[in-house]
Amino acid sequence: MKNNENKQPLSRGVFWIIDGKLFAFPYSGDYSCGRAKSGVTYNHEKLWKVVNPKSSKVPYNYYPRGRVEITNRGKAIIYTSPHVDKYDIDVIKVEFGIKDEPKICYDYSEHYKCYLDDGFVPAR
Repeated sequence: MKNNENKQPLSRGVFWIIDGKLFAFPYSGDYSCGRAKSGVTYNHEKLWKVVNPKSSKVPYNYYPRGRVEITNRGKAIIYTSPHVDKYDIDVIKVEFGIKDEPKICYDYSEHYKCYLDDGFVPAR
């Protein structure tokens, strides 16, 4: 699908960039595995058991990741690792049904650190 052929409904959810590929999980509300406490989206740590290849020994926070939230006014906000680039953002927009330009919040905190960051500590 080309980036300008966005036919997905606008959704919140989580994503990872794993070996240059987007693993997106738009939240539809009908999937119980990995639901966050709020119940309105997914939790990276809980969902990782579904995403993580069985042969991989890396934790959920190893790869660059992020979250799409939707405001009450229908505006998308992407919270993400600073290692997610413009190309990745374009693909994220398609997968989450984002038609307008989203607000992008690159999060430099410990929360979004991954193997590409100095001082990265993998989850246990």
